Amino acid sequence: MRGPGLLRGLAVVLFAFGAFIPAHAASWLEKNFYLSGPRYDGVVPPCEAGLDTIASRFAVKESRFWNSDLQILGFEHVRESAFSPWAQGTIPRRFCSAVALVSDGRKRAVYYWIGEDTGMIGADWGVEWCVTGLDRNWAYNPNCKMARP
Repeated sequence: MRGPGLLRGLAVVLFAFGAFIPAHAASWLEKNFYLSGPRYDGVVPPCEAGLDTIASRFAVKESRFWNSDLQILGFEHVRESAFSPWAQGTIPRRFCSAVALVSDGRKRAVYYWIGEDTGMIGADWGVEWCVTGLDRNWAYNPNCKMARP
């Protein structure tokens, strides 16, 4: 019976001793194999690639969450506003803007970005977007500013 109690006591002493040992930075070996981080290639499709996704997700969002039949009928004046404007090593993103022709007869500005490896489970590129005046949950407020670079 002394064996298990002695073993537990030894484990507690070793654990307590380990709590007082200062932490060190990762070694060269750990950095190369365990803490390598993401590897981005900077391969992001052009601005036009995200338009169909925006239109379909907009229709789903409006009907499912806002009980609205608004849809985006088309886009015009599609342009890139920036490509990876932040620090090196961040996720490559292409920032774009367009004018959406909405089914209510109004033209509204759309701001969006396409990011590398930001799609479903990081397997493909993803799109985040905001339609000015229809950001009903204020996710990109004020006036879709948070969707811009």
